[in-house]
Amino acid sequence: MRKIALAASATMLALTVTVACAQTAAQSGPQNPAVKMDTTNNSDIPVKGANSFTMSEAQSRIMDKGYTHVSGMKKDSDGVWRGMASKDGQRVHVSVDFQGNVDAS
Repeated sequence: MRKIALAASATMLALTVTVACAQTAAQSGPQNPAVKMDTTNNSDIPVKGANSFTMSEAQSRIMDKGYTHVSGMKKDSDGVWRGMASKDGQRVHVSVDFQGNVDAS
């Protein structure tokens, strides 16, 4: 009986150590991706930050949102790509921030 109790205690101790180690493990970086990959913006306005998109990549993101005739793209001092594009017969100002959010005004 004593051996069974000792074995059960040893098993419980091993499980406790395993669970404790699993709970303290930390991830090496932030939880949110640098580039947002789904179809919705995570901000209603362009987010200021270092933008790694090339002009071509910014234009592609805008066109993926249904805009055409993208032109005049320039990166401003806030790291936001800004230009003009057409959608539904309207010419609008468009922007792409470092997170990949596409906004129009």
